Amino acid sequence: MTKAKKVLFINQELTPYVPETPMSQLGRKLPQAIQEAGCEIRTFMPKWGIINERRNQLHEVIRLSGMNIVIDDTDHQLIIKVASIQSARMQVYFIDNDEYFRKRQMLTDTTGAEYEDNAERAVFYARGVLETLKKLRWCPDVIHCHGWMSAIAPLYIKTAYSNEPAFANAKVLFSGYGELPKAQPAENLIDCLAYRDATADVIQAAGIDFTQPDAYAKLAIAFSDGYVQSENEAWPELVAYAREKGLKAWEFPGTDNLAAAYGACYDALVGDSAETKD
Repeated sequence: MTKAKKVLFINQELTPYVPETPMSQLGRKLPQAIQEAGCEIRTFMPKWGIINERRNQLHEVIRLSGMNIVIDDTDHQLIIKVASIQSARMQVYFIDNDEYFRKRQMLTDTTGAEYEDNAERAVFYARGVLETLKKLRWCPDVIHCHGWMSAIAPLYIKTAYSNEPAFANAKVLFSGYGELPKAQPAENLIDCLAYRDATADVIQAAGIDFTQPDAYAKLAIAFSDGYVQSENEAWPELVAYAREKGLKAWEFPGTDNLAAAYGACYDALVGDSAETKD
């Protein structure tokens, strides 16, 4: 069976840059495990305002920064930063923007209230990662998206960026976790999401009820090739939902032997692609 050789991780959280959670721990350990198993990897996460740049030795990559991303007719500057986890021999790219990330928390502010522009932040993050990968001229076999912040990426990979060489043959796997936004979406949500071939009609045809707390996950599933429950007991009904949609879907694979567990998921997705071509 054809195996995955290049894996892109679009993470929401990753230790040691943010506090330890099941997601941030997997975000740290899984890319290393996959790399040590022989795959090439690239790893991204948002440059949340809680990240200490000096302590973690982040620095801007000028050649990758500088473009503007337009969301709902407003320009937002894309800044790319990078840092290394020396013990893992792993480099992490950070998507940054003064408005969306600087001096701001993750899902909620310091009072516990969800940010009203979380959808815009997720759109900026997804497009920032994909535009950066185009500049890197790196073509992954599998794109593994983690958490609600990455949930917009599958939509764009399968529509707006589907003809780009970096994404044309990539399989998308979405990892579900317990945390999902609960606030009602902004009125301009569809306008923010719409981009190129990711039109309002395409988004609406996915049949997502954006008033429900599982909306981000279901949107990701609608445009992914596979789904994995990456946190124990987190939204188990989404596994069944993914299977109903015709996706390969896996229940919580545990935290032992990550390379084998998740590598099997990647290889199953890539193997399906190879069989389809044959």
